[in-house]
Amino acid sequence: MPDSQRFSRRSFCTASLGLAASAAAPASRPAPHNVVFILADDLGWADLGCYGADLHETPHLDAMARAGVRFTHAYSASPVCSPTRASIHTGLHPARLHMTIWREQSQLPPENKPLRTPKTVEDLPQKLTTVAEALHSAGQLTFHVGKWHLGGPDNYPENHGFDANIGGTHWGAPQSYFYPYRGNRWFGGEPRYVPGLYGGKPGEFLTDRLTSEALRLVDTAAGRPFFLSLNFHNPHTPIEGKPEQVERYQSRIRPGLNHRNAAYAAMLQTLDENVGRVLLHLKERKLAENTLVVFTSDNGGYIGKNQGQVVTNNTPLRSGKGSLYEGGVRVPLIAMGPGVAQGGVCRQPVISCDLYPTLITAGGGRPEPTPDALPLTGLFRNPDGRLEREALYFHYPHYYETTTPVSAVRAGRWKLLEYFEDGRTELYDLESDPGETRDIAKENPAQAAELLAKLKAWRIQVDAQVPTRA
Repeated sequence: MPDSQRFSRRSFCTASLGLAASAAAPASRPAPHNVVFILADDLGWADLGCYGADLHETPHLDAMARAGVRFTHAYSASPVCSPTRASIHTGLHPARLHMTIWREQSQLPPENKPLRTPKTVEDLPQKLTTVAEALHSAGQLTFHVGKWHLGGPDNYPENHGFDANIGGTHWGAPQSYFYPYRGNRWFGGEPRYVPGLYGGKPGEFLTDRLTSEALRLVDTAAGRPFFLSLNFHNPHTPIEGKPEQVERYQSRIRPGLNHRNAAYAAMLQTLDENVGRVLLHLKERKLAENTLVVFTSDNGGYIGKNQGQVVTNNTPLRSGKGSLYEGGVRVPLIAMGPGVAQGGVCRQPVISCDLYPTLITAGGGRPEPTPDALPLTGLFRNPDGRLEREALYFHYPHYYETTTPVSAVRAGRWKLLEYFEDGRTELYDLESDPGETRDIAKENPAQAAELLAKLKAWRIQVDAQVPTRA
């Protein structure tokens, strides 16, 4: 077993600030609620109507935002999928876990690059207590549906606290969104499939089917409290929409729109419709009043091309998936249900690690202390409240089409990025320049030096892996 897997959560906490650890563990256990956590894949911050999308239609998610709290400064802990998912399930930062890239690339650093990037942990360590394990111990039924991407067969959801797993494998995306969901057109010709979905019909769409399976599991709970983790593949590539919806959006594209991909818009409509199906099912089963529903994305929107067309546009934010600019890590986050204010907008910076204590506490469990997460329950009740947190940190010591290896820190209005290839730093004032259009490091050397010192100290504290000279 790699040294990076020989840790315990408590050893992390003794080396961290006591405030963060104590804040993550509530003093008393509240009455348990059902918990539904819905995670989209590669959904950008500006992709939903309630976040300013100009082509996409997302009426159910918009209504969910009006009925609950919408966060405007929520971040994924990583600009790519697997690390963020690990942060949600464990409450620990990907840099601390040494899980900073998606699983398929964890042991295959690219060659012929100026820097040698680190080999990272492939599988979610079983020594850690996940959200599902904590809620299972608290008496919840635990259901995983959809994307997993956190380990091989011996590390599938069933070995991380889930009673049921439908569709969760080591793969990060399906070969097709249309039944039978298999083939080898994409992903280097690798044959892929989605298990456990026998009996579909031609034209059946994966997102619809996963929702049907999730609602069936909800019904099997039959009055027992449950935790449903519903992980849609939408809108990750391949970009495939239902033909009639694609045609409709294609006819609506006009000059001046930020969003111009009709198939992507169709995928978001299907995503939104299925969130609506979940909410309606909870209402019809008289479960809505006792169910916390949380929706978010695992990283920013993908701005590369698929089938010759740019996938999405994260304007007004800069860049996209893979990058530590805002477009790569700022994501939608919406919550509704018991203990959540209606129609609230929260502008506090929060991170995906925070979902760990939040989901466990809502379900009546006791989250283990973690130095990287603070519960969001207080902000759910009072969106104008504050978290006692000094800064948010990000670490991506890898290459992607949008970036070279980089770390970043956000403290209040300030954000600093440090690039490993040439050591350059960039400083932005997110309050006046959310699009990160003007690097003001040279004009504010003291502020830049202070944040760089914080970032370097944090990397040492969490034992972050860094790239080396090739």
